[in-house]
Amino acid sequence: MKRLEIAIAGCGVAGLACATFLRRFGARVVLFDKLQTPQPLGSGIILQPVGLRVLDEIGAGDAIRDLGAPIKRLSGRASPRGNVVLDVRYAARGVHAPCGLGVHRGALFQVLYDAALTAGAEVESGRDIVAARDGRLIFADGAESAAFDLIIDALGVRSPLSGAAPQPLPFGALWASLDWAGSFDGAALEQRYVKARKMVGVMPIGRLKGEPRSQAAFFWSLKHADRAAWRTTAIDDWKREVLALWPETAPLLAQIASHDDLVFATYAHRTRRGAVSPDCVHVGDSWHCASPQLGQGANMALLDALALAHALETQSNLEAALGEYERLRLLHIQLYQVASWMFTPAYQSESDAFAFVRDWIMSPLSRLAPAPAILAGLVAGEIGAPLSAIGRARTAPAARGDAA
Repeated sequence: MKRLEIAIAGCGVAGLACATFLRRFGARVVLFDKLQTPQPLGSGIILQPVGLRVLDEIGAGDAIRDLGAPIKRLSGRASPRGNVVLDVRYAARGVHAPCGLGVHRGALFQVLYDAALTAGAEVESGRDIVAARDGRLIFADGAESAAFDLIIDALGVRSPLSGAAPQPLPFGALWASLDWAGSFDGAALEQRYVKARKMVGVMPIGRLKGEPRSQAAFFWSLKHADRAAWRTTAIDDWKREVLALWPETAPLLAQIASHDDLVFATYAHRTRRGAVSPDCVHVGDSWHCASPQLGQGANMALLDALALAHALETQSNLEAALGEYERLRLLHIQLYQVASWMFTPAYQSESDAFAFVRDWIMSPLSRLAPAPAILAGLVAGEIGAPLSAIGRARTAPAARGDAA
């Protein structure tokens, strides 16, 4: 295949990972982003073992492990009894199985951005993309880019290149990145629930590059329909509601002075019919998106980038490569779309029935073999063997230690 000229729309996880891989493949790569200075949005995420493997391929694995916090288990308790209804341990896959890594989105962005620039990717900022046509990106001011052999849509769930944006799910979440404080487990994502209507969570996310303090991601489940009412509620009244559910969050809530200290995140669930459109190929959330219950968003984006680069490197022409990319990723995406669709109502919905099933059926069954290993594999991103499909099946290093 000839040396390709590739435009990447979006400087998120998928776009930056694609840029680094494709520069190493020998392509000329230009990243386009709406912001004058590309930057991440959001708080903390879990990088699962499969995502960390992709970062190792990029050469950014050690850098992100130095900044992140190992996550060895996911834990949740239901109010008012305090009974454990979620207990997923990465070590259920094996004593030396790699665990997850809690990271600040800003830390992940920085290591990926540095990798892309080091690889030689070009960046055009302040470019508000509205369409793609005949190998060119069309911008909001009416200008057009130069012609490219391939356009990669990495603009996310509301990408103008991937058709109508999906309807948001009924529940979103308020997020904040706060200084680590309190008696929380430093190696766990912990949550508290009132049925499926209320959820508060805390997760260690390590630190930002150049910052000495470790941080926590704090989140509170909130319906879209209740967002306006929440903003008119006194912040101290809301804090009392959180404290009634989880008193130990007091040191974190003390760092929140106003509603503006929290960012509301929306979620959606959809998969485009295909990864390839007439004018571009889609990666990450512009192709497939889901609720965050399984913690797979960034990992899926990284796997997409690896698969696309692998397909372009191994196929004889562009059309064959794009078809191979979709084939490599489709099974894994479909499996996790179904799993996310099934699990989400048990944690974010108005349904008492789903909460009952979670607490009194799913939770007891999850403790019986082989369920712990299956759930751990699901959370780790390994169901469907995505790395084997791409030809990267080897033992992955853990997140600074194993999952034990």
